Amino acid sequence: MFKKIDKIDKSDYVASSSKKYLGMRGAPLHKAIATIAGLGFLLFGYDQGVMGSLLTLDSFLETFPQINDSVDTSKSTLKGFVIAVYELGCMTGAFFTMWKGDIFGRRKMIFYGSIIMTIGGILQCTSYSVAQLAVARVVSGVGNGFITSTIPTLQSECAKPHRRGALIMMSGALISFGICFSYWVDFGLYFATGDVQWRFPIAFQIVFSLLLTSLIFELPESPRWLVKIHEIERARETFAALDDVSVDDPLIDDEIKDIQAVLKRDADAGADKFSFSVVFKFDEKKTFHRTMLAYFVQVMQQISGINLITYYAGTIYETYIGMNALDSRILAACNGTEYFLASLIPFYTVERFGRRSLFLFGTAGQAITMAILTGVQWASEYKGDQGAAIACAVFLFVFNTFFAIGMLGMTWLLPPELVTLESRASVTGLSTSANWLFNFVVVMITPVCFTHIGPYTYTIFAVVNAIMVPCIFFFYPETKGRSLEEMDRIFEQSNPKTPWDVVRIAREMPFENRDIDNEDEEDKINLDRSSETSSVSNEKGSASFTADSVNDTGFFVKNEENKNEQETSQPEKKE
Repeated sequence: MFKKIDKIDKSDYVASSSKKYLGMRGAPLHKAIATIAGLGFLLFGYDQGVMGSLLTLDSFLETFPQINDSVDTSKSTLKGFVIAVYELGCMTGAFFTMWKGDIFGRRKMIFYGSIIMTIGGILQCTSYSVAQLAVARVVSGVGNGFITSTIPTLQSECAKPHRRGALIMMSGALISFGICFSYWVDFGLYFATGDVQWRFPIAFQIVFSLLLTSLIFELPESPRWLVKIHEIERARETFAALDDVSVDDPLIDDEIKDIQAVLKRDADAGADKFSFSVVFKFDEKKTFHRTMLAYFVQVMQQISGINLITYYAGTIYETYIGMNALDSRILAACNGTEYFLASLIPFYTVERFGRRSLFLFGTAGQAITMAILTGVQWASEYKGDQGAAIACAVFLFVFNTFFAIGMLGMTWLLPPELVTLESRASVTGLSTSANWLFNFVVVMITPVCFTHIGPYTYTIFAVVNAIMVPCIFFFYPETKGRSLEEMDRIFEQSNPKTPWDVVRIAREMPFENRDIDNEDEEDKINLDRSSETSSVSNEKGSASFTADSVNDTGFFVKNEENKNEQETSQPEKKE
């Protein structure tokens, strides 16, 4: 089933040594992958934010009076369902990706998802009944489930370990940009009249889905997936383009052999075929443990309360804080803009401070902010305190800032980094389904909660965020700078009875990846010192560290040939 992996016969390959994608190789190609694949997240963000300010438009409520809870609060449940049913479609798409994602490949799943989202967008903007709107949102959701379950996997399997975090954080920034853009489109169309006020903003998402449809096949397929389906020639060509090296480069041999070794071990264990028993397997690689970490990182993102703001920002400002229609839309658009700007921060910091630090910082800030929102919203609503109303508006901005730094991109980055190669598509799909399931719950209950418990809605999320802080601290290991195969070895050393020890192992285990492009200055210094020692030692004819004595894990080892020569021969003594 698998070729012998101790030696790769280059005669089998006829791949081009200079193939380019969109005219790019190396670092520019990695950025192109992040940007184009990130269109899927931009589309996701736009679809999340676009409905927020439309729900209070007279033209929208005249078309769908069944969800007008401003005159009948009992309609808040149906309103929440029609908006939240989109998430059920997303969950369905994520489950399908979990089941069939490895059959179709990464690019095809994204392509099919964008086509389905185009169809869903057309159905939504032409709706004249609540039933059609709800069905259309389910269709759009299925397509989005395909896209958002697959893009993180494609990016993580193409990116370099030391740049993977920053590139996927770019996707997080594109989510917030999509939300920001949708708010400004809603604001611009507020001054129009008739149904165009809400039909055009919903229809505009089709532009992004068509762009993704037309560009996705211009990107390379995941080289790890290509190795998995035995397309070694294409994998070699793709690795060469991503690393900007020749297809005959020894580094590509090492990458392919490493992946084949993992796959062969999985095939021998019967883990190369999808089944729920594989995803939830208690094996030496701690697959179930890793599945749960990936699943709950997505759960935590949604139960943080972010979509309380994202989906209902305009409604909160207008209905619950008491602003007029124009001011509430301006403030919602400014909120989205600030959210996007804050989402750029982790792009520059995730590889410097690591995943855990940002995750903990953001979650702790979210807990504090939600607690403050409870107090100021209560004072505004029950005491009529205008200053408290202003503070409430401000702290909605503050919450978005903490979320953008700590959670927005992190929950798309961590799942594919934490899980095994053979289960990556399945577990990423499963974890993404958790995102949509709990997204549905939050979006569904928000109108109901505000109707019945008012400001204490924020209290729920304050407590939830506070509980998440120790969970992150004790159970989530740092993945910064680790190769995907290296994470396997970290989890293999952990004790299933004490799942928290993986945090310590990840902290203490030496890095196997010694990429000279890594921004870790200590790595560069160690490499330079080793090279200097090699140079001096070669001049003296003594044993030392040499460039040829780097072992398969990336660590420097003594050159045994020089060592033996030193032991058997004495230097010539001068008179």
